[in-house]
Amino acid sequence: MSGREDGFTLIEMLVALAVFSLAALALLRLEGATVASTARLQDQAMAQIVARNLAVEALTDPVPPAFGRSGGREVNGSRGWNWTRTVARSPEPRIQQIRIEVQSQLGPERARLTVFRRAG
Repeated sequence: MSGREDGFTLIEMLVALAVFSLAALALLRLEGATVASTARLQDQAMAQIVARNLAVEALTDPVPPAFGRSGGREVNGSRGWNWTRTVARSPEPRIQQIRIEVQSQLGPERARLTVFRRAG
């Protein structure tokens, strides 16, 4: 038996610990980015839901919406949403083009939707 024992030296252990620490920090940053991305996508999905609800209201109303621009405020998902609806003629004279834009009051989340409706 030699005077040297098998095992890791202190330097090898410190290097392994440093590599592990870098990997753990990278995973923590990735988790933070994922959480932020998930929240943003959830808000974007809610904005799209609000836009679709407004489109359904415009399409199912017995009276076609008036030409021009209108707007308002909706509350959905415990949040306020500002919306703008622009009604214009499409290339086909009997069809209205309805463009809906929804903007969150708290952040940059936005949704846009264009639908077409018979002009009455």
